[in-house]
Amino acid sequence: MKLLPTRLATAVVLLLLAAPLAPAAAQPSEKVPRVGVLNPRTRSDASPQIEAFVQGLRELGWVDGKNIVIEYRWAEGRSDRLPDLAAELVRLKVDVIFAANTSVALAAKNATGTIPIVMATGGDPVGLGLVASLARPGGNVTGLSFSVGMETVGKGLELLKETVPKVRRVAVLSNPANPSQALAIKNVSDAARAVRVQLQLLEARGPNEFDNAFVAMVRERAEALLVVLDPFFTFHRAQLRDLAAKNRLPAMYGSREYPEAGGLMSYGADFRHSFRRSATYVDKILKGAKPADLPIEQPTRFELVINMRTAKALGLTIPQSLLLRADQVIE
Repeated sequence: MKLLPTRLATAVVLLLLAAPLAPAAAQPSEKVPRVGVLNPRTRSDASPQIEAFVQGLRELGWVDGKNIVIEYRWAEGRSDRLPDLAAELVRLKVDVIFAANTSVALAAKNATGTIPIVMATGGDPVGLGLVASLARPGGNVTGLSFSVGMETVGKGLELLKETVPKVRRVAVLSNPANPSQALAIKNVSDAARAVRVQLQLLEARGPNEFDNAFVAMVRERAEALLVVLDPFFTFHRAQLRDLAAKNRLPAMYGSREYPEAGGLMSYGADFRHSFRRSATYVDKILKGAKPADLPIEQPTRFELVINMRTAKALGLTIPQSLLLRADQVIE
């Protein structure tokens, strides 16, 4: 029997060893999960909170463009766009939708009963029909609920009274189109009786109704203002800030974005922390957990922010006891 030359034999062996690898190389790559982010504001306006959410995902090992794809949809301050944007995400067949407030969660829930939804809502998710219970949501929605955090509206009134002790009449501005507002109004009404102030309840669905609301405040001689937290109000916070300053009304808001933009003060949940926490729900769902089995989480961190420049412009002296309790004082 004639033997093959050494070089030729080596080549044949290498070819035989390589042959089984060919089918494996031809196998399709693993599917990259897609997360839909539905937000009522614009990308730039919601940037701090969304960055916190993305950072939360990154800390859990999910990197956009690497092992996950994030599909963003922005309502740009228009609530009427939410149903269509939610439907777009459903057509894209995303693996999970992150809904950044109550109206968004309802729009997403109306668009799909199967795609998991992680919400961050200020309303009562049980009362609104989003979940069966906080302990066992039972459907395709889970996440964070600020319904308990709505107590911060009443606390905000107490802090406003502490800032302006002589105030007797406070205007409260809310958005009737936001289903979470009813809970807030009840809470602030209870607090008003405790601190002995009279409330002037006013509504506005958008910036075109702000002017009339402030005319009513002046007419009824409101001495201070409390703005109930609403994403569409927050989107137009500069207009609210200017109207409060023009009418020399000390104002309390529900998120730090207002005093950062020149409003007097805010008290409410630390939304950046909550958005980062929302990423843990997305992580669990992408790893196989069912939203029906993930209990609703409630906020544990709240923050008081005071803008001293605005206080000085209004001629207010902020009590030292309040300054010492503030999480941030903007000089």
